[in-house]
Amino acid sequence: MSGAEESQLVDTPLGPARATTTRPDGLSCGALVLGHGAGGLRWTLDVLATRDAVVAAGWVAVLVDQPWRVSGKRVGPAPASLDLAWLPVLAALRPALGPGSLVVGGRSAGARVACRTAAQVGASAVVALSFPLHPPGRPESSRAAELLTPATHGIPVHVVQGRTDPFGTPYEVRAVLPPGATLDVVTGAHSIGAAARTVAALVTRRLVKIGGTGATA
Repeated sequence: MSGAEESQLVDTPLGPARATTTRPDGLSCGALVLGHGAGGLRWTLDVLATRDAVVAAGWVAVLVDQPWRVSGKRVGPAPASLDLAWLPVLAALRPALGPGSLVVGGRSAGARVACRTAAQVGASAVVALSFPLHPPGRPESSRAAELLTPATHGIPVHVVQGRTDPFGTPYEVRAVLPPGATLDVVTGAHSIGAAARTVAALVTRRLVKIGGTGATA
């Protein structure tokens, strides 16, 4: 991974969150800010590979740990409360991210947060890794409205979904995507870490279309 890494704690209504920023060598053409899923204390391989790939392509990458992870808890709080921490973190980060495109996203629960708040943070696009369209076995409890929210503000969404994801198959996701949204399918279920390099390449390709390539590309 090229570039310099820096970490900072940001105060939020739910406690301190952590933002770890990796910058490319030279000028950047935009920033990708990613959130994590609802369980575990470690970043998944697909997110880490994506960070490395976009930095190599000339983008700033930021990984945001929600306050519950910073405090050492293993399971996150109610989904909607995650927005309360995400918004002040993005506000604190924005001045230092530069003038290029701001793309927000995340994995699973992090993707839901990014979709719900994309317009509020001024995002140019959303990247959703393993979007949890519904709880396993409960398609009637759809979260399609969240996936559609960015489009109501003219913000495109790109989804990378595992072929056999029990939280929503690619077929189910494709059926609810709004015009202008895109979908890539990779091997895996809700965990797509085994396809990490493919995920990273797909996300980077989409970012290059949004903001071009930076000085190191």
